[in-house]
Amino acid sequence: MVALTQLTQVISNPGRLTIETVEIAPQTTAIRCLDWDRERFDIEFGLRNGTTYNSFLIQGEKIALVDTSHRKFEQLYLEVVAGLIDPTKIDYLIISHTEPDHSGLVKDILQLAPSITVVGAKVAIQFLENMVHQPFKSMQVKSGERLDLGNGHELEFISAPNLHWPDTILTYDHKTSTLYTCDVFGMHYCDDHTYDENVSLLEEDFKYYYDCLMGPNARSVLAALKRIEKLEIATVATGHGPLLQHYISEWLGRYQNWSLEQAKTETLVALFYVEDYGYSEHLVRSIAHGCAKTGVAVELVDLNSAEPQEVRELVAQASGLVIAMLPQSSVMIQAALSTILAAVHKKQAIGLLESGGGDDEPVYPLRNKFQELGLTEAFPPILVKEIPTQATEQLCDEAGTDMGQWLTRDRSIKQIKSINTELEKALGRISTGLYIITAKKGEVQSAMLASWVTQASLEPLGVAIAVSKDRAIESLMHVGDRFVLNVLEEGKYQGLMKHFLKRFAPGADRFAGVKTYPAKNESPVLAEALAYMECEITSRMDCGDHWVIYSIVQTGRVAKLDALTAAHHRKIGNHY
Repeated sequence: MVALTQLTQVISNPGRLTIETVEIAPQTTAIRCLDWDRERFDIEFGLRNGTTYNSFLIQGEKIALVDTSHRKFEQLYLEVVAGLIDPTKIDYLIISHTEPDHSGLVKDILQLAPSITVVGAKVAIQFLENMVHQPFKSMQVKSGERLDLGNGHELEFISAPNLHWPDTILTYDHKTSTLYTCDVFGMHYCDDHTYDENVSLLEEDFKYYYDCLMGPNARSVLAALKRIEKLEIATVATGHGPLLQHYISEWLGRYQNWSLEQAKTETLVALFYVEDYGYSEHLVRSIAHGCAKTGVAVELVDLNSAEPQEVRELVAQASGLVIAMLPQSSVMIQAALSTILAAVHKKQAIGLLESGGGDDEPVYPLRNKFQELGLTEAFPPILVKEIPTQATEQLCDEAGTDMGQWLTRDRSIKQIKSINTELEKALGRISTGLYIITAKKGEVQSAMLASWVTQASLEPLGVAIAVSKDRAIESLMHVGDRFVLNVLEEGKYQGLMKHFLKRFAPGADRFAGVKTYPAKNESPVLAEALAYMECEITSRMDCGDHWVIYSIVQTGRVAKLDALTAAHHRKIGNHY
């Protein structure tokens, strides 16, 4: 029986921070830092259930600490480590990757244990040297290399670059069959349960995490899965969320299936950036998320660590290219840009954005070079003049969606033309109403014209809405989000329908020129709507190219009791 000991709990501003320690295997302790109330993780993540930062202590004849924690846990984490072991006796600090939420306390550990040896990939050691600004002993490891801690704890390292940082390694303890994966197979989910007892409770957060962090590097996911396929894994010790033990094959199988689906897609977008330069990674991940909504494959490439041949091959394969502006002063990075320019071809789409690093390659001269080479601009250059906000994230997400829709336009037209006369004409006879969905979350708001709407329950009062996965508003339609369902009036809907059907530029205000007032949930209510309902999303179901979103109706109002809802009649069922 594994015992759970809660060591420390404090209430802090803005949220609760708790640390738990759990013996997860012989001589192996998990140090779980629970951030209960965190609502956002970097730019790309809106969190519903907080998050955790997991660190691990392995005590063989020699002692290893796997990863540290977020700096906000500094005092609590260091007290807990000191309570478990004399820090000066720790021989190795294994760095799965150098993202600050896992390596934020490396400098503190080095001060407590100055003779410790830091173990990591070559790139990780280089990154750390620039982060801690002090000398330290280090050991660079490659895939397949081992470190013997004694007492049977033989650690094997597995290279997993780009998951989701270029310096990522996984670590496998042959004695306990524990695989330490940091971000890989994790999720942003915080509760008292150490392990994955309830799949249905976790699966949405697991998928959301994959979509945001791992999906953009599906090919790298498949490469990592192949490297670990022969390991007998008893526990997946993740860096975020619960540890995986009860349903390991299920979770790994989902990664495999999702990544195969991404990788086999005919259309590929390659996104190039320089890690730790400005806001490169945050911005390209938002664009990648928008691209992925349209069913195209995406591949993120950090030019700090990419080989020229890899860059050349990826550019040749890609239908679309996105480049976050690169530092002008780096000879190596400029050489990579020259490789990209030499490998592009006329049938590709291009998107450019500033990185905000202070030494950016100028956008417009580079834009002109690509246009001279015959590439099509998928979206106007994104100019970053301040620290990125939610609005910046939305702009990038919508730009990515525009690129994906442009690249898949032929596929969409082909789908419309491939009509099964009887079935699809029959399906088209299902009549519906006309509605405008409006949503606001933080500083971001959006809207869409909807017709696939139906009442779905009486107790509680609930509605179901089908939302295409490539809609901009989809990012605001997750469990826990709130929106307004505006009902259009028969005979008086044409103006609103025309407005919300037009194509908006990325980041454009969809409510410009439309009279609105805020609902209690802050989403816009259309002044010309026949009726409106305020709703909260409680579940989503994946239905191929759409999400079916079920929501509880919290309040509503009718403007004209004798008016009718606008009706929508189609003749064919394979497009709107």
